[in-house]
Amino acid sequence: MADMIARIAAEVDARRAAATGFLQDLVQAGRLGEAAVQARVAARAAASGCAVETVRYAPGEVPMRHEFADPAAMDAAPRTAIVARLTGAGGGRSLIFFAHPDGEAFVPPHGWRRDPFAGVIEDGRMYGWGIADDLAGVAAMVEALDVVVAAGLRPRGDVTLASTPSKRHARGVCALLHGGVVADAAVYMHPAESGMGMREIKSFASGQVEFQITVTGAAPPTSEPLQTAFAHQAVNPIEKAFLLHQALRALDARRDATIHHPALDARVGRSTNLMLSHIACGDPARLSRIDPVCILGGALAFPPPETLDEVQAQIEAALHEAAAADPWLSRHPPQITWLSGVTGAELAAGHLLYAVAAAAILALTGEPPSANAMHTGSDIRHPMVQSNIPAIGLGPLGGDLTQNGRRDEWIDLDDYIRSVKVAAAIIVGWCGVEDLTQTHGEPA
Repeated sequence: MADMIARIAAEVDARRAAATGFLQDLVQAGRLGEAAVQARVAARAAASGCAVETVRYAPGEVPMRHEFADPAAMDAAPRTAIVARLTGAGGGRSLIFFAHPDGEAFVPPHGWRRDPFAGVIEDGRMYGWGIADDLAGVAAMVEALDVVVAAGLRPRGDVTLASTPSKRHARGVCALLHGGVVADAAVYMHPAESGMGMREIKSFASGQVEFQITVTGAAPPTSEPLQTAFAHQAVNPIEKAFLLHQALRALDARRDATIHHPALDARVGRSTNLMLSHIACGDPARLSRIDPVCILGGALAFPPPETLDEVQAQIEAALHEAAAADPWLSRHPPQITWLSGVTGAELAAGHLLYAVAAAAILALTGEPPSANAMHTGSDIRHPMVQSNIPAIGLGPLGGDLTQNGRRDEWIDLDDYIRSVKVAAAIIVGWCGVEDLTQTHGEPA
């Protein structure tokens, strides 16, 4: 196995310029739109010997299993996924690589110091719109399979590459899973902005639910434009919202005392958080008036094996109890709107998929990887939750993601090349390979 990995690494090194050029090509294609990116992915995969299929789907029609989203938050337009399959020689385990070609919406002025669609290379980094989210993942999986083929190796198990839209609840990989794409394992190729790059594996994702609470009050009974003198006759919804805030903070404290997951506790000291992150009420230009409605918004992160139903029931119970104790709220109960929810997932400790990936990373980087447990709602959950397919995620060092409000998104090119090597080594270790350069143990 060590000799095979060394052979793969040498092949990637020999093809470094081509692998870097393909990533740059995807960045540049982004100027023309997602369809242009997908066309290049399809052509490159076909050149590697894959059978390529274009799958069109409507995000709103994809079944939701253990998750939900407000239809208004989902793209209504049909989307396109590229599925490239290399049929194995037989006798091995099958594998899906998936990554997403779509980035954040491009809305000038963007404030970048570099052309977002040029693929500028400076000081060992390549810059580009969506390069770390997730064009580097798309490029790495395509290059990895191509390297295996170019090295004269044929996977024994089938290998599927899926370039699938993900942003704005596009749910591309879910469309494929529910459409019949199956495998023995899945690898989500996506960089993390953790600073660890190829020294970590994502094998855990917390679940999360996002919600909005509408609290109703009452303006004072006056026609005066300035209501401050009548404030005692009003029911201020901000004050009632504070009561609910206190109830949710108490729920958060109870959960912190009772919900524990070793990986999360070790990393950040607690395993669940309820965060109120938005409040809207009134008009800052009319501070002498009472607005009759206040809206709170927040999110709750929870570890597997907790379910959405369980945490939603706890939030609803906390709000109901607080409202029942207040005369006004008991007659005008707050209304909760569930905006989105995903279930967490985790690869079982000691799973062979993790072991194969960890061995590949150790062999190719010289460092044993750590498990990153801090990706709430990561797409690694989709194969596990939707189809019971074990999954991990990994990707090269990147940063300044556009989705985080930053500029000049980048990928470390050395680590990108390492990600190609590791992905290729995972194919070898998980799927098994037939060496086409050998015949009965002798050189072909």
